[in-house]
Amino acid sequence: GQPVTKAVITVPAYFNDNQRQATRDAGKLAGLDVLRIVNEPTAAALAYGIGLDPAQTETIAVYDLGGGTFDISILQIQEGIFEVLATNGDTFLGGDDFDQVVIGLFANQLGLSAADLATDKSLGQEIRLAAESAKKTLSGADEFTGLVGGKPVRITRAEFEKGIEPLVRRTLDCCANALRDAKIGPEKIDKV
Repeated sequence: GQPVTKAVITVPAYFNDNQRQATRDAGKLAGLDVLRIVNEPTAAALAYGIGLDPAQTETIAVYDLGGGTFDISILQIQEGIFEVLATNGDTFLGGDDFDQVVIGLFANQLGLSAADLATDKSLGQEIRLAAESAKKTLSGADEFTGLVGGKPVRITRAEFEKGIEPLVRRTLDCCANALRDAKIGPEKIDKV
């Protein structure tokens, strides 16, 4: 209910100066006074209260698995200064890929092909929403059961974890690359 005139905008850590300036310009075009451009991993660390104590020296990893992309950033915080030591990631890996694993399993249970789902948009949307719900449910439960097109679907956490293992491995490979680029071992990471 209040007018917004000032903003701090976050950008991926790997953005170059031109991309950061373009983001700043876009904020200005939107009528905002852009106070700062902050790296997303720095913003995440601050949101968790990391780096607020100037006496604190830590090396942290920010594991950022979004809907469509994955980023890992290694930050060093010393005397309140955040330095990005390394970034890595996969711009073609995200939560949507995890949903696709569940969609495939549900489609198999229902005897549906990818073509069936592409043809029947309503059914495709229903199975996608059920898959997303299953993914969320399995964060705290061992099993998900639901209905798609009036027919039952089921997945256990063990089945989900087995299906997503290749995706998780891809994120861990990126983490290993970031650690290598930062020239540190995992034992040097104080917080994730």
